Amino acid sequence: MIGPVGSLRLAPSIGTEAAGASPVQQASDAGASFADALAQAASRTVGKLESAETLSMEALRGNADTRQVVDAVMNAQQTLQAAVAIRDKIVSAYLEVSRMSI
Repeated sequence: MIGPVGSLRLAPSIGTEAAGASPVQQASDAGASFADALAQAASRTVGKLESAETLSMEALRGNADTRQVVDAVMNAQQTLQAAVAIRDKIVSAYLEVSRMSI
């Protein structure tokens, strides 16, 4: 029987150093589950979106530079596009597994 997604553990990469490791690799070094890694990525995405929104509101009040707002919004847009791409890959993988004959 297949266990829940939360029970999957990320294996540490061979030959990587923690200082130059990506957030996913850092999570795998700590022994985080796949569900924990996804939750952390989702919370970072939401955080970037919220900070871009906050900075945009500050710019409307005249308290922020236009350049800062553009940088924050572009960063949030790239993060959101990456999150959507990851979601699409997860859904695609789930559908492929569900079509497998047992």
